[in-house]
Amino acid sequence: MGKLTKKQKEALSKFDAEQAYSLEQAADVLKTISYTKFDSSVDIDVRLGVDPRKADQMVRGVVTLPHGTGKNVRVLVLCTPDKEEEAKEAGAEYVGLDEYIQKIEQGWTDIDVIITMPSVMAKVGRLGKVLGPRGLMPNPKSGTVTPEVGKAVKEVKAGKIDFKVDKTGIIHASVGKVSFGTEQLAQNAQEVLNTLIRLKPSSAKGTYVKSIHLSSTMSPGVTIDKNTIPGL
Repeated sequence: MGKLTKKQKEALSKFDAEQAYSLEQAADVLKTISYTKFDSSVDIDVRLGVDPRKADQMVRGVVTLPHGTGKNVRVLVLCTPDKEEEAKEAGAEYVGLDEYIQKIEQGWTDIDVIITMPSVMAKVGRLGKVLGPRGLMPNPKSGTVTPEVGKAVKEVKAGKIDFKVDKTGIIHASVGKVSFGTEQLAQNAQEVLNTLIRLKPSSAKGTYVKSIHLSSTMSPGVTIDKNTIPGL
């Protein structure tokens, strides 16, 4: 481990890194140890007892955070002309099709979410090499491939996020900002955990949720006491 900075040492002195906390306690700790000049994101990291290499143990889902993400989510809707007005009225920053496909092929990815329609997926599919590694590829399972583009835009803007277990068995998801209230952060994190518990694969053996941590941008992680989480 590299040498700790003065601020990192100060943050670590304000809580017991060996102790496990409830979600509300952890959120409270994060609000005292976050030292960035900007409004840091708060993330939940959950280590699952699954093997992501097995298709029947791939954990992926969507959740609508009750208090939103606190982020201004930039949405691109790739759709046919008859759906453009619907997408714009719902709040999408960018709306179109061929011109944006061309921009993306040239390397433009200055967006957070892409929503598209089943009827144009043949065109969008060729962007997989660019969008896939960045987590931007639309997917029916996450609700980003749908004929109801306006509804999808509104849901994303309201705090709908999708997550997928990574190759090491960990789920990473943003649950708000440091400026959120303690209760808001705890409730957002609980909603993610509720969804994960519902998504437990029947083929997963042993302990499903191995560990839970909350952290903010550049802060140490705070361990969550699993005994305080309903359903675990």
